[in-house]
Amino acid sequence: MANHQLLDNVTHKDTKVNRAFHPQFGDNDSYAQVFVQELRLAQVDYPIFFRKNSQTDKFEMIAMFGFTEQENLFLDVAGWHASYVPMSIRRRPFLIGFQEQLIDGVPQENVVVHIDMDSPRVSATTGEPIFLPQGGQSEYLVEISEVLGGVHNGHSDNAQFIDALNALSLIESVEIKVELDDGSKNELQGLYTINEEALLTLDNLDFLSLNGKGYVEAIYMILASTGNLSHLIKRKNATLGR
Repeated sequence: MANHQLLDNVTHKDTKVNRAFHPQFGDNDSYAQVFVQELRLAQVDYPIFFRKNSQTDKFEMIAMFGFTEQENLFLDVAGWHASYVPMSIRRRPFLIGFQEQLIDGVPQENVVVHIDMDSPRVSATTGEPIFLPQGGQSEYLVEISEVLGGVHNGHSDNAQFIDALNALSLIESVEIKVELDDGSKNELQGLYTINEEALLTLDNLDFLSLNGKGYVEAIYMILASTGNLSHLIKRKNATLGR
């Protein structure tokens, strides 16, 4: 069970966070959400696809880490082995919350920071301090606040990006079949990617509209990232027989 608390420098003055990445911290997810603004970095290491959120039935963009549930091939007890870790992973155990405040008599929702006190990363004795002894924000909390801001903005940026792709029928389902060195086969379902044929047949106005929003670059980074599947397969093959 999660125990989300509004972060403040009195209640959490002694709270510390272990910043390491480790299976025992729940970092062994087989995928994580990524956002448009981090595609340039994420596409270096990970295959990037779309999937439908089981609760909202809306598309979200993900980076793949493995082929089976709870399999992160970039993670072991020594840490995370990739040049970039997505914001949705780095923000843990913090998350965005909303707090209603009256401003000039008008109720408005303000974005606030929460922390999951039941996270195995959280400790009162070891780890990175969240607040300074005098109550100010630590450099770590400043960094986390920037990450959370990126995640918050990323949700709306992704929604606009995906809406633009859907409007032009640029998202299509894809089935990925992987055969490993031991002869075992993995079939990945429920994934979506860019419809290249539809992309190539866009009329000039639609293409220019996408390009003006920076979406053409994002599209090609997603397409290029699928080449990382071969690297992911190599990582999986390297684990066979262990």
